[in-house]
Amino acid sequence: MSVSEIAVWSAMLGGLLTLAGLALADVLGNRTKGSVRNLLFVLITGASAVVMTGLPEVFFPALPVPLMMVLKASLGPLAGAMGLYFIGTWLGGVREDGLVHRMTVVGGVVLVVVALGLGAAASQIGAEDFRPLLMAAAVVNLVPVLLALVAVVRAARLGDPLARWMVLAVVCLGTLTSGHYANALGLGDMGLGLKLFTAVLTVAFFLIASMLGLLRNRQNRLLARLSRLDAGADPATALPTGTALLANVEQAFWRTANMNVDCTVACLYLSNLYELTETAGPGVEHQILVALAARIRRAAGFRCVVGLYHPRCFVVVIWADQYQAPVAETIERLQSQVGQPLPVVGEKQKHHVFLPSLGMGVITLNPQGAKAMDVLNDAERQALAAVRSHDEGSGREVVTQPAPMG
Repeated sequence: MSVSEIAVWSAMLGGLLTLAGLALADVLGNRTKGSVRNLLFVLITGASAVVMTGLPEVFFPALPVPLMMVLKASLGPLAGAMGLYFIGTWLGGVREDGLVHRMTVVGGVVLVVVALGLGAAASQIGAEDFRPLLMAAAVVNLVPVLLALVAVVRAARLGDPLARWMVLAVVCLGTLTSGHYANALGLGDMGLGLKLFTAVLTVAFFLIASMLGLLRNRQNRLLARLSRLDAGADPATALPTGTALLANVEQAFWRTANMNVDCTVACLYLSNLYELTETAGPGVEHQILVALAARIRRAAGFRCVVGLYHPRCFVVVIWADQYQAPVAETIERLQSQVGQPLPVVGEKQKHHVFLPSLGMGVITLNPQGAKAMDVLNDAERQALAAVRSHDEGSGREVVTQPAPMG
């Protein structure tokens, strides 16, 4: 290996070590499962890329050849399994999309088994017979790239706002995977320029993936903090309202009409928003809105449209595709999570417990030609009817309408 190649791969290694250090700092600072998952992803996948460059043999000439053969044959598929686990969890797991969850879990298990088989095979052959095995590992390692691409494209199509950036990361992953295996196999004439491009793309991929992981972890931590009303919680709900909400609902109708699937609009009407104003003091309703907004977003997921029609009425727009129909499960989560007792802090720093009294109206419709304002008004009327129907009792009641609008 020439000095210039060593410099290129060493620079790539330095970038990966820097990102691993940042991921470790996130683990030490937040101590969450998401942070640990990001660190393992950078370490395992980055180690696979470094091993394929041949840099370890340059720095440590005494490394046993059989050991490096086992690592080169098995680390790639293991990194693919780790990547599928990272993607599946980042996209929300089974709660967000059962099909993607099954695809990533099954694909990851199969890749682990294949990695173990390739490693065992590499330990039993000589260096002169290793090339065909490494080519098989290269083919296997492209499978998780394709599965990850399908998963993130599907998530972007279903409305996950961060998934479109993950599509870019997966495209980089496929390109750098091909580049590293081509370098290890000596395919074609990979000059210094292509190797530099592969090294830069590798660092870019890990940078994008790490930032997206940090952003999603930060979103989840913020929502968890807001739903518990921790000290120092952001007072803004960050939910669209007014014309912005109508525009988001219209866009959801347009998207689902193009997908040729039904759309469900749920309105949650909070009838006792100002119940604690006299005992807890003014401003407590703001705490309640912030916490309930976070609970609704957590229950609905990141792909749904969530907004505030007016201070007492939250709006959730849900859609499903031909592979699964999670609408009923989402509605159940909204019922079970949003109505839980909520601790609030009053004007004199006294703690109070607020029990939300919610009415829910649910409309499932064919979105073709539907008007957002009409649908929201109908769903709100149903939610108000549900509130009136249990004014003399307790609990929550849901009024549903199958699909009268079009």
